[in-house]
Amino acid sequence: MEEENKNMEEEKQEIEVQQETTENEGIQISNDVIAVIAGVAVSEVQGVSSMAGGFAGGISEVLSGKKNLAKGIKVEKNETTVKIDVNIIVEYGTRIPDVAFEIQNRVKASVENMTGLKVEEVNVHVQGVNTEGVKQEEINEDSEEIIENEENN
Repeated sequence: MEEENKNMEEEKQEIEVQQETTENEGIQISNDVIAVIAGVAVSEVQGVSSMAGGFAGGISEVLSGKKNLAKGIKVEKNETTVKIDVNIIVEYGTRIPDVAFEIQNRVKASVENMTGLKVEEVNVHVQGVNTEGVKQEEINEDSEEIIENEENN
């Protein structure tokens, strides 16, 4: 009786392994698709100003009029694993380690859930800091101080 139970358990394990290997068999997922999935996940993270793409990416975005969701993302795919590099520009005043950690978690979860591929690495490269909002705030604060000083005099 015990031998029959062991044999049945071994057969179940073999069937599970076969199901795992045949689940994605014949389905090829493009690197561009993975990059778009990762791009959408990155765009949802608070503290990310924009994606840092190359010169060619910026020109194609202007000419086509479409936002390139894969901009700044490089994907290296093997048969069952993926490595992703993300290039971003962060907002001034945000904690970069927190933003990078959140990007890694979201990209990994999104890509693994949607594609079934295992994400080995998500490397976040911070290419710059967006300070445009800070300059505008400083100008507004300075003008408020000037107005207050004029009213007091």
